[in-house]
Amino acid sequence: MKLATWNVNSLSVRLPQVLEWLAAQEAAGAPVDVLALQELKMTDDKFPAAAFQAAGYCAQWFGQKTYNGVALLSRTPATDVVKNIPGFDDDMARVIAGTVDGVRVIGAYFPNGQEPGSDKFEYKMEWLKGLRHWIKVELQSHPKLVLMGDYNITFDELDMWDPIGLKDTIHCTEEERYHLRALIALGLHDSFRLFEQPPKSFSWWDYRDMGFRRNRGLRIDHILISNALKDLTLACIVDKGPRKNERPSDHAPVVLTLNL
Repeated sequence: MKLATWNVNSLSVRLPQVLEWLAAQEAAGAPVDVLALQELKMTDDKFPAAAFQAAGYCAQWFGQKTYNGVALLSRTPATDVVKNIPGFDDDMARVIAGTVDGVRVIGAYFPNGQEPGSDKFEYKMEWLKGLRHWIKVELQSHPKLVLMGDYNITFDELDMWDPIGLKDTIHCTEEERYHLRALIALGLHDSFRLFEQPPKSFSWWDYRDMGFRRNRGLRIDHILISNALKDLTLACIVDKGPRKNERPSDHAPVVLTLNL
């Protein structure tokens, strides 16, 4: 089973790139079974369900005008679909979950947070707390669980191109990382770090100052997996290919392969 997460930073702009990438995976003999998308930046009525259906994918989506928006694409239909965090009052389209082939898949676009001390940072802290409480409950009924998406948080200095200059800035604060560690404490694992990875492996690069060409990035897109899936994990990589496209997203897909 192959799962991936990709913040496409506007699906209306990058639909052809997503379809091309999915087709390339299939042509290589390793089709993606589930793809979580973030930052659709479109309302539900604009979602290109027909295009994905033609490519062989069922879709569940949760859109919002201009901002946010998430979707789950899967080769078999997702069941028990949930949108946003149950019990957490939020008018932002950030979370979509479904069960696919026995695996509970949660795709999420975590709040950016803007800067420490801001109202948006406080919202991020409350959102992270609400997410953790929900994931704890989900794990009780879904031992095979994947939580993937744009977390907007780095784990440690390995996830930063400039650990000194970026210390305590947004995505790299101790407050944010506390919540990542709290998710891990529930029995989740950073699938990317289960394998030896090249140094300076990032998933996001700023459009400015030739960030991608100079590899000045952050690893903020993660795939966390439950204990039940840890020993079934074959690989986890960042596919930097789409970041080289013309008019690319500033994020690259992260891809997980499970032996299911």
